[in-house]
Amino acid sequence: MEATAMNDLGILFPGQGTQRPGMGRPWQQTEAWALIGDMSEWTGVDLAWLLLEADAGELRRTDRAQLAVFAAGVLAHAEAGRLGLLSGAVAYAGHSLGEYVALYAAGAIRLKDAAHLVAERGGAMREAAAARPGAMAAVKDAVAQDVEGVLGACRAAGFEVWSANLNAPNQVVVSGTDDGVAAACERVEEDLGARWVRLDVGGAFHSPLMEPAAKRLWSALRHAGFAAEHAPVVANVDARTHVDGADWPRLMEQQLTAPVRWEECVRTLIGKMGCGRFLELGPGRTLGGLAARIDARIPAVSAGTPEALAALVRAEAA
Repeated sequence: MEATAMNDLGILFPGQGTQRPGMGRPWQQTEAWALIGDMSEWTGVDLAWLLLEADAGELRRTDRAQLAVFAAGVLAHAEAGRLGLLSGAVAYAGHSLGEYVALYAAGAIRLKDAAHLVAERGGAMREAAAARPGAMAAVKDAVAQDVEGVLGACRAAGFEVWSANLNAPNQVVVSGTDDGVAAACERVEEDLGARWVRLDVGGAFHSPLMEPAAKRLWSALRHAGFAAEHAPVVANVDARTHVDGADWPRLMEQQLTAPVRWEECVRTLIGKMGCGRFLELGPGRTLGGLAARIDARIPAVSAGTPEALAALVRAEAA
């Protein structure tokens, strides 16, 4: 599918790391909040408690963080649709966990199945991280090719460390064992003059250390009811547009161990799909910021609260 109008809208959904305590409170008085009861029943987790009462320590748990961010994205999407803000949407993408919200929004999977998969994914990743502890770090001011050269040298020296997120020009997240990430960070600082920061995450996500999680998730993915056809979604794994539900079980399995090619995803949305503007739905402003770094010509708005969505409605009416 090729788009031609450069005012076409791309919808983006953030992933784990954007969670914060109390992020569900602004949504309690919206019509969308009714979905929380359904999702709680389907997952066996009290999502109202998670979104309203859970503290930062609770939300650091991988399984809880993923369900919280997923639910917040679903709420934002439902309210955006009710307000008519999704008109002109031609394609969807989500960063890591956010890809599950994107698939639901695009009609690729029912909400019940998506919620079940997110619960299974979070549990599988937490289990794998407990068995093989790991770490992640964001490297700044270094291009991906140079970082990959450093990581290759680290692996040749016996360390387990890989690129996990190719987020934007000069921003790469690395993932691996604790000593592997430490060695990589030391070398990117010494060899490339790059800055880095450790991420507060529960494991070595998007790396081969997540292989046990991918195997566990596969059994759920292959029984999920993906739609035969759906609106275009750009996949993390290959940065290509997919409209056939048959593609997704394997893509989502691979997503756990492969890098998120986010910069390429955004460029696909702009180039192939003709997106001339982006709307980020969900907590935080991470993806809006990355979009600006990838192509500053394309306006990107982040709307993670009902108030932000209402402001967009007013702006469109002005």
